[in-house]
Amino acid sequence: MTRTFESALAHERTVGDPSSPFGGGSTRSAYLKPDGEPDFAALQGSAEFKALRSRLRRFVFPMTAVFILWYMAYVLFAAYAHTFMSKKVFGEINVGLIFGLLQFVSTILITVLYVRYARNKIDPAVDEVRELAGVPKQ
Repeated sequence: MTRTFESALAHERTVGDPSSPFGGGSTRSAYLKPDGEPDFAALQGSAEFKALRSRLRRFVFPMTAVFILWYMAYVLFAAYAHTFMSKKVFGEINVGLIFGLLQFVSTILITVLYVRYARNKIDPAVDEVRELAGVPKQ
C-alpha cells in the first residue's frame, strides 16, 4: 500500500512583492522561517515527514527483527546443538560453517534490499520533504 504525498504547492504561500506594480507575489515554502532557514519543527509535524518516517520504519524494524532472530538462531545452535552444527555436508564442510557463511550472505542481501527500497520509496519522499523545506535539490 503506497501513500501519495501531497503536492509541495499545497504548502506554499504567496509573499507580496513590493516592487511588483500589480501587487503580485512570489511563491515561498510555508516551512521556511522569515530569515529563509527551514522551520524544522514545523516540517517535522508535516504529513509528508510523518509518512517518510513511517515508510522507513516499515522496512527497517521488520528487517532488523528478522536479522536478529536469524543471528540468534545461529548463536543458539552453535552453543547448544553441537551434533547438528558439526554434521558434515560434504567433505570438511559442516552445517555450522554453512550457517556462518550464510550470515554474510544475509547481510549483503539485506543491504541490497535496503538500497533498492530506499531508491524507490524513501528517496522520492526525501526529495519531497526537502522541496517543502526550501532546500535545493542536490
